[in-house]
Amino acid sequence: MVLRALIAILLFAGSAQAQTRTPSHCHALADATQGMTYLHRAGLQDVPAETVDIHYIAHASFLLRSAGGLNMVTDFTGFIGSTPMIPDVVTMNHAHDTHWTAFPEPAIPHVLRGWGAFNEGVTHHLDLGEVLVRNVSTDIRSQFSGVEEDGNSIFIFELAGLCIGHLGHLHHMPRDEQFAAIGRLDVVMAPVDGGMTLDLPTMIALLKRLRSRIVIPMHWFSDTGLETFLAGMDDAFNVVRVEGPRLNVRRDALPSRPTIMVLRPNYLRAD
Repeated sequence: MVLRALIAILLFAGSAQAQTRTPSHCHALADATQGMTYLHRAGLQDVPAETVDIHYIAHASFLLRSAGGLNMVTDFTGFIGSTPMIPDVVTMNHAHDTHWTAFPEPAIPHVLRGWGAFNEGVTHHLDLGEVLVRNVSTDIRSQFSGVEEDGNSIFIFELAGLCIGHLGHLHHMPRDEQFAAIGRLDVVMAPVDGGMTLDLPTMIALLKRLRSRIVIPMHWFSDTGLETFLAGMDDAFNVVRVEGPRLNVRRDALPSRPTIMVLRPNYLRAD
């Protein structure tokens, strides 16, 4: 009887945790309305309910914060600024050392590497109740012009009813089955360097296929390169120059037309 009671309690707890996350629309089209809030403050603030706070840290690293207090950092290099905050989740890709660290802080509860054994990839499905973090593996160029199959991960965060994707160090147009696994992304962080990852025509075609409501350019090395990318997108996307590192995103306030939100990276401060 005691064993049965314990099993019942655990099942109930698991069910309650699953119900704390507002369902996302990764694999279904969502209605969207006009509006967006963007912020310029560098210090960490409380996140309103059903909202995701996105802070562009540097290069390909972003901090995603939930209303429940979860902190997640993409393409974690081991340094996010002077803040003493320890993330709950970090994701990494290993195409270059500007996208990962071999020595993540041991206190980080969840370190998700975007690669596994060579050519085998890895599968993540981390359910934290309020947030689901999963990945879709893609190939990368390895040393000496070879290919490491499934050596990169597109990490996807489902929270507050939103589906947010980070393309990592993407080296090829995803295949149809990979697009299907990704699903409908409301927000996507896309590398727009035009060479070290995807060439710009391919990246532009990819983003026009995804038609995410918000595209955040990352992994750009000069304003000239960024402007070249924006010019190639302006026939199908609005452009908003936030001129700061942060966005507050809500599902019921997504722009009605796909929009590029240009953030300016800024390391996290202690204040």
